[in-house]
Amino acid sequence: MDRQTWPERIARILPFAATLAAMACFQTGAAIAKGLYPAVGPQGAAALRLGLGAALLVILIRPWRSWPRAAPIAPLIGLGVAAGGAVLFFYLAIARLPLGVAISLQFLGPLSVAVAGSRRPTDLLWAALAAGGVWSLVGSGAQGSAIDLLGVASALCAAACWAGYILSGRVASAAFGGSTAALATSIAALVVLPWGLLKAGPALFSPQILPLALLVALVSTAIPFSLEIYALPRMPARTFSVFTSLEPAFGVISGVLLLGERLTLTQMGGVALVVTAAAGSAWSSANGQAGAPPPPT
Repeated sequence: MDRQTWPERIARILPFAATLAAMACFQTGAAIAKGLYPAVGPQGAAALRLGLGAALLVILIRPWRSWPRAAPIAPLIGLGVAAGGAVLFFYLAIARLPLGVAISLQFLGPLSVAVAGSRRPTDLLWAALAAGGVWSLVGSGAQGSAIDLLGVASALCAAACWAGYILSGRVASAAFGGSTAALATSIAALVVLPWGLLKAGPALFSPQILPLALLVALVSTAIPFSLEIYALPRMPARTFSVFTSLEPAFGVISGVLLLGERLTLTQMGGVALVVTAAAGSAWSSANGQAGAPPPPT
């Protein structure tokens, strides 16, 4: 018999709800960011999202209060560069691909890290499922809906950056703790800013686009980051990894509801295969950390 009180039941459910809400925020923020493209392009949108997001995180976390002594700077720089590349290439990808397709392809990065770091036979199954999903998205799926190859290349570059984000993030977060996100996002903003200026020029600082840019930074950074900080200590790492594997599904939903995008049935099946592969890899991992952490997008 379950003797939990209602407050205890709610406290148990809240971390899961917070994780789902964070994923919805990430994908909603990506969809909203496309509203900046006519004015500043995807490069400018990435620069604004990272610059304003970094400012919000620095104000929220104030990383200078707990700067560690003799901390390794190289992993932190690597993390910032990888995060900046992931956001920039992802924004370039969704300029040419449906949101659900782009995020599914980007998920190949963390999935590759998970599979490469394991020797379990079942990981071959997850890799095969992911390969089938990619073929459904950009191979056979292209028969019903044209796929932009430059968009695919951008999404795969974002996947590579996300893999680097995971590998460098483990070292950087161990050294800088709770300050890692604010510091890495600040570095990412500095990396992407020149590309934004090259594309948009003075339009990047136009007061007319500031409200929308702030909304993107808030929905893509401050809100989901706060939700994940709440959820992570309150749920098993394996469960968190499996939950975040639903990210491509949220991408499809956001694309349909906010951008009017449509996928073929084959492409929808491809998204489902990628979600299954990511969730299966996370669930079968021995340490519960093989699944994808929250994306830097």
